[in-house]
Amino acid sequence: MRWTGHIARVGDRRGAYRVLLGIPERRIPLGRPTRRCKDNIKMDLQEVGWWGMDFIDLVQDRDMWRAVVCAVMSLRFP
Repeated sequence: MRWTGHIARVGDRRGAYRVLLGIPERRIPLGRPTRRCKDNIKMDLQEVGWWGMDFIDLVQDRDMWRAVVCAVMSLRFP
């Protein structure tokens, strides 16, 4: 989660941002869509109760993002 905040604030200047958002560089194969990092982050935010917020916008406020990361990590490691 902390890495996600860092990469989202860096923006599309790096290749890791494309990996985070799941932007493919090649043709996508047929079949079930793979789960992207972006999807995992959205599921974590829903567990904590942050419905409908885009995490890219939420990351820009570092204090708010730090609170969200602490809440998610307390769910994972009590």
